[in-house]
Amino acid sequence: METGSIEYAGLKIEGLSLAGVRTSVTLPQHSLCFDVAQGLPHALGMNHFFISHGHMDHAAGIPYIIAQKAMGSHKTPQFYMPESMVDPMREIMHQWSKIEGFEYNFQFHPAKARDTFEINQKLLVRPFQTLHRIPSLGYSLYRKVRKLKPELEGRSSSEIAGLKKEGIEPTTESEECLLSFTGDTQIEFLDLSPEVRHSKILIMETTYLDERKSIQSARDWGHTHFLEFMDRLGDIRSERIILIHSSARYSWEEARTILESKLRAEDRERVILFPGR
Repeated sequence: METGSIEYAGLKIEGLSLAGVRTSVTLPQHSLCFDVAQGLPHALGMNHFFISHGHMDHAAGIPYIIAQKAMGSHKTPQFYMPESMVDPMREIMHQWSKIEGFEYNFQFHPAKARDTFEINQKLLVRPFQTLHRIPSLGYSLYRKVRKLKPELEGRSSSEIAGLKKEGIEPTTESEECLLSFTGDTQIEFLDLSPEVRHSKILIMETTYLDERKSIQSARDWGHTHFLEFMDRLGDIRSERIILIHSSARYSWEEARTILESKLRAEDRERVILFPGR
């Protein structure tokens, strides 16, 4: 088990993902974590934890992270998760508190598609709808961008300053989607949440990679098959697509070989197999 790392567009992406075993991906420069696996070391320093769904290979580490945060006198960890998870997880934490004889500090935030969670003045996370065997969400990280209004382009800095003095706002705010993380989902997330197709970086699962497991097998378990992904690749505008959650039946080297054999030459730089398993 070795934590993988990828850097692109100013983001460092670290973590591990192996189907049915563990999935946890962090953006350490923003203290964000998507899914927590069993509470692995790379995730312990994060402050905001976005949980895609309640399967144990994605969410079992929630109590452990909370306990470690308490021992280290860290900030209160913030967890965001599908609404259906909140009450059961609070009960789990209540029972752990009784077992350990310790009162924990944490915040569980119920999330639904198109909610907005402010991380700081410049960043926000917005959940999007996915389709798995149990309630599930993906999450998109957006950066707020202020730009000069088009009609004011070419104006001097003194003219812009004058407009501000007159109470006229010369800029407009927009949002840029830096990254989206799907968690486990069938391919139809692309239709349920079409805005995700335009993420600069898309981290998505492809559990089965070749004909040894059928597309229907992937669908029966609420997953995406690489062959389905290939059929929809033209719909995705992301500059980088990072594939996670491949089955343990493939070694990382075998998985990479399969991808390279099936991808067109022009897509091999854009579509990346995440190295951490």
